[in-house]
Amino acid sequence: MPAAAAGTAAPLGRRQCAAFTLAEVLAALLFMAIVIPVALEGLRIASLAGQVGERKSVAARVADRVLSEMAITGSGPGGNDSGSIVESQHEFQWTVQSVAWAEDAALQETTVRVVYFVQGNEYEVSVSTLMEGGTL
Repeated sequence: MPAAAAGTAAPLGRRQCAAFTLAEVLAALLFMAIVIPVALEGLRIASLAGQVGERKSVAARVADRVLSEMAITGSGPGGNDSGSIVESQHEFQWTVQSVAWAEDAALQETTVRVVYFVQGNEYEVSVSTLMEGGTL
């Protein structure tokens, strides 16, 4: 059976071309101009969140280490109340502050505040514990 009889042949003198119109191409470009910046901003935010989370856990370990060193050495706040520690190629600055605890005057609430930077922004972690008589 010839191809024309099967109904698959194009009419004589006219070819069928599958192509996009100018309006379709412009609409696709407009869509991409909107989607690509939004997707890149999403990736930037995800990267920032990952870095902040990683450094926050390191900062919490630094604060815990400072409190542990105070417990081991038996020193209370008043000696070396600030410093910095370099860990994972990043600097973490810490300060110790002690105030009287409202529930019991014999106890002091000692707080270690660790400051760190991620992509130019400052973040902090604070860890507190109670101390009795100037020592842990």
